[in-house]
Amino acid sequence: MAEKTKPFAAFEWMIAWRYLRARRAEGGVSVMTWISLIGITLAVAALIVTLAVRAGFREEFVDTILGANAHVTLWSSDRIDENGAKIRGFADYDALAARVAEVPGVVRAAPLIRGQVMLSDGERTMGADLYGISPAELDKIPRVGRGANATGDIDQFPHGIALGSVLARELGVIVGDKVRVITASGVRTPMGSSPRTSVYEVVYIFTAGRYDIDKVRMYMPFSEAQSFLNREGYADEIEVIVQNPEKVDDLVLPILNAAGPEANPWTWRDSAGSFLRALDIEDNVMFLILSILVLIASLNIVSGLIMLVKNKGRDIGILRTMGLSQGSVMRIFFICGSLTGVIGTIAGLALGCLVALNVDQVMAFIAWINGSPVWDASVRGIYSLPAKLQAGDVISAVALALGLSFVVTIFPARRAARMNPVEALRYE
Repeated sequence: MAEKTKPFAAFEWMIAWRYLRARRAEGGVSVMTWISLIGITLAVAALIVTLAVRAGFREEFVDTILGANAHVTLWSSDRIDENGAKIRGFADYDALAARVAEVPGVVRAAPLIRGQVMLSDGERTMGADLYGISPAELDKIPRVGRGANATGDIDQFPHGIALGSVLARELGVIVGDKVRVITASGVRTPMGSSPRTSVYEVVYIFTAGRYDIDKVRMYMPFSEAQSFLNREGYADEIEVIVQNPEKVDDLVLPILNAAGPEANPWTWRDSAGSFLRALDIEDNVMFLILSILVLIASLNIVSGLIMLVKNKGRDIGILRTMGLSQGSVMRIFFICGSLTGVIGTIAGLALGCLVALNVDQVMAFIAWINGSPVWDASVRGIYSLPAKLQAGDVISAVALALGLSFVVTIFPARRAARMNPVEALRYE
């Protein structure tokens, strides 16, 4: 009876390593081993890079939303005054903003004027979203105010307007130029409202990080926006910034209680929720597809091990007659397969992290080969392809690759262990 040996003894590792290094002439399968190794390396690297880009894109997208927009917007429904005229907005906006700002978890609250206008500079005309805001509040917007990616002097904002960088570029204006601002609902006359036109100096040009924001947004001092849009005595909205935007839903009810019955809430999740849910679905599908890719790469180990078992049938018969147990033979071939998976996973981990940490240089290289930019901000929304390595993503990719490598190795290893030594040596 074969004597039981300690699992994964030194001689088992030695034999397995010898088989892995064997040349083709010696009955080895080094070519298949290399194919399996390279396949797992590329699959793991692709999975890690995809997860990093996924996390980076989501973080950048959410950051641009939170850095240039209100976390909660309070707006008022249309109502009829005592004269029968339809009015919209908050008349007591300063007091309302002060009450909301006192809610625990709220960082600040400020009144806003909103409107649609046309900007003209000579022959060029562009539509824009006008935001009327106080200079102090503009300075507090992370992606727009002081310290953001901008040109000009924000201290001059009370004497001019601020434009998004794409809007300024398409108009062909720079800081110091003057633009004509036109609104359809301007001067009130006995015959109704007629368009109003005013000329303002561009004193500040910002880049918020989102193409769709930088293309249409402009800021005007709050009091000037009230006068320009015939909103004297009213604010269209109350912009609310909270301390923890991820838990904004928990603050909606306290904010409404402070604001009163006239206010209606609209959170950043309401505006971007469908897109974020689409990202979640895409993330899950991409992970599933790349997991299948890792599985296919791992199945190459099975092909290599089956060939190895076939080529080493004589060796298996000799080892069994020398006293090796079925368990030892199984562990030897399990080591052969799992080592390929482990080495390929480590190499894929290194390659994936290297690419993810240098994704800008990789994209620049691809653009150089392609002869044109491969990342279009007007389509993607943000200006560059971000990547963020997260420990959880890396661990899940490594665990998936190792788990599949170990599982698929078991079946050919068991086949080798069950080989009859008499049959293996019959024709030797």
